[in-house]
Amino acid sequence: MTIIDAIIQGIVQGLTEFLPVSSSGHLAITQHVTGTAGDGNLFFNVMLHVGTLVAVIAFYHKLVWSLIKEFFSMLKDIFTGKFKWREMNYERNMIVMLIIALLPLFLMFIPIPGTDMKVKDLADVFAGSQILLVTAISLMITSVLLSLGIYFNNKNNGAGFKHMRGSSGEAKGRESYTPLDALCVGLMQVAAALLPGVSRSGSTLAVGEMRGINKQKALDFTFVMAIPSILAAALLEGVDAVKNPELINVDLPVLIVGVVVSAIVGYLAIVLFKWFLKSDKMMIFVVYTAIVGIALLVISIIEINMGQNIFTGMPAKL
Repeated sequence: MTIIDAIIQGIVQGLTEFLPVSSSGHLAITQHVTGTAGDGNLFFNVMLHVGTLVAVIAFYHKLVWSLIKEFFSMLKDIFTGKFKWREMNYERNMIVMLIIALLPLFLMFIPIPGTDMKVKDLADVFAGSQILLVTAISLMITSVLLSLGIYFNNKNNGAGFKHMRGSSGEAKGRESYTPLDALCVGLMQVAAALLPGVSRSGSTLAVGEMRGINKQKALDFTFVMAIPSILAAALLEGVDAVKNPELINVDLPVLIVGVVVSAIVGYLAIVLFKWFLKSDKMMIFVVYTAIVGIALLVISIIEINMGQNIFTGMPAKL
């Protein structure tokens, strides 16, 4: 892999990690087109995610710091018997709901009967596929989920939520999550982690909107939830890399360039996404993911019939 490849993939990762178009899906497409797909890139992909982790921490540093302080304050109240579920403030509620939302991630460590794999290994299988059929279908699923998010957000802004409108007349929706809200978001995050093409940010945002959460608060929850998720993924991949050094086939300068580019572009993508959401322009992503998904489906069918990658000429099969 060259520095140019790293820059391209860093830009793709930074843009698509936070915009609701699926970073894993677009990385799979980029690597498919450039002929750099394969297990050897899994470590590089995770490091690109670390770059976007830096971006989200930088953007939400004030909220992250307040959550850290509130976490230790909550622990103190728990051990002194002062903790009261019904009296949680916004930060404390977010901490508890983040914990609940992250619990479904343990499902990824369930062994798959008849194989030596765990559920989480399916992500590697799909991402390393020579034919991007799963990615194509997943992108179309993302389009459907984003459409549902828009529908329910508009519904939440209607008669059923008039009592939650602010003085400006803008619908607010709920700002705090319930355990059921958090569990639904957590389960969707697991699905997004397994399927390249299902946008984690877009799908979990859509679930929050379906549950009646204020769209900006739902987006903040989605982005903050990404921090422990990305950390966990990086840790697991790091352990695999230590056990299997052959998985790391990228030079250090190339790796650094990819991480830095993904961090910078990722920060800008967060700013852009919040603007799109606030301006009610999410339909752009619905159309985009649908078009890319359909186009990729057609390409996949052609490649299956030809038995080769139409971009590189390399052999390809399911």
